[in-house]
Amino acid sequence: MLKDLHHVMQGFIFDLDGVLVDTARFHYQAWKRLAAEMGFDFSERDNELLKGVSRMRSLEILLEIGKLTISDEEKTFLAEKKNHWYVELLNQIDASHLLPGTWEYLNMLKTAQKKVALGSASKNASFILQKLKIYHYFDVIIDGNLVSKAKPDPEVFVKAADGLDVPYQKCVVFEDSQAGIMAAKSAGMNVVAVGNRELLPGADWYVQDLSQIIE
Repeated sequence: MLKDLHHVMQGFIFDLDGVLVDTARFHYQAWKRLAAEMGFDFSERDNELLKGVSRMRSLEILLEIGKLTISDEEKTFLAEKKNHWYVELLNQIDASHLLPGTWEYLNMLKTAQKKVALGSASKNASFILQKLKIYHYFDVIIDGNLVSKAKPDPEVFVKAADGLDVPYQKCVVFEDSQAGIMAAKSAGMNVVAVGNRELLPGADWYVQDLSQIIE
């Protein structure tokens, strides 16, 4: 049973965007602004391709959409420009932007003395957690600054589980992307998908948000 998870599992690993908070709209606004500056449109449908993907790979996808080829130096410059705009937008967020059930579920795990980690491609993860006032719930934070391989490679979740010192089969990952689900399963972990079953095949359980698994 889904609600028995916190009795059975020892390590709880959370993706950030789309699971704990919705910063996707800020990413989209920043990528759309960058695309417009380069002379092409970037739609919400295009933005779906960037879910769970690293910043540099996201830029490469954006350039493919715009049919542009640029140097690695220019890529670094544009990725930093996009991130600057994104961080400006992030300054707006606070605890009111937490997705339903996030605070309650993290608090429940903390009370039960469970081990909790973040496994996110975001390089701004610590900043976001502090803005949301939930940083203190995490024993381990593995973000885009600490990994070299993007999901679906399991590196981010393996490092999170190792940091928690919990066997992989005793870890459950909360994810909202197909790449993230694949990463967790390839590491031998259990997965709760946050979103629609049709769009996120391969998970062990499905919820619309974390409020569905609070006791």
